[in-house]
Amino acid sequence: MTETPGPAGEQHPLSIVAVDDDPDFREYLHTVLDPAGHDLRTASDPAMLYEACESRLPDVVLLDMKMGEAEGSDVLGEIRRRWPKLCVVVVTGYPSLETMRQTFKQDVFDYVAKPFSPDDLLRVLSQAAEAFGLGGRPQDRLRAALGRQIRLSRTGRGWTLRDLSEHSGVSVSQLSSIERGAHLPSVESLLMIATALDEQPSSWLAAAGF
Repeated sequence: MTETPGPAGEQHPLSIVAVDDDPDFREYLHTVLDPAGHDLRTASDPAMLYEACESRLPDVVLLDMKMGEAEGSDVLGEIRRRWPKLCVVVVTGYPSLETMRQTFKQDVFDYVAKPFSPDDLLRVLSQAAEAFGLGGRPQDRLRAALGRQIRLSRTGRGWTLRDLSEHSGVSVSQLSSIERGAHLPSVESLLMIATALDEQPSSWLAAAGF
């Protein structure tokens, strides 16, 4: 887990959808997240969650694992089917090692057990923003997301930066800067990198929400 880069309140505002069948808990989330500047929408059931995400995809979903008849693992599976790269944080009052193992297999960013302090939740959101490049200006998010997609594709092939440089014609230093999210590649460089990795730039942009 990455360290929090600064106080949670200093993070860029995030768009968040929280699904929980407890109205008191949904209200509690507003008291925690609204003052921190986050844009929180709440849902009481999975159907409302999917509708909210279809209407406007959030940066983060806060997912309760126990919602009456709805199984959180099934909801998580549907989220992964529709939005594979969406950042999900599991929130539950019934933590167990088995549940944790199953959720992390479905690429959950983190797991927060109720009851938790406001600082606990804000810290996890801060870490998610850092890891996924969430919040901030669109160009900041795009730099971080493209860097992450290129790094994942490169490491998936077992390539080093030098390997990618040799195949793409883009310098190692430039590739390193792009993967760190410090530099936005030109259209020409992006096409050269994507061609070398046998990827479609459009899929990277879509995964980044653009």
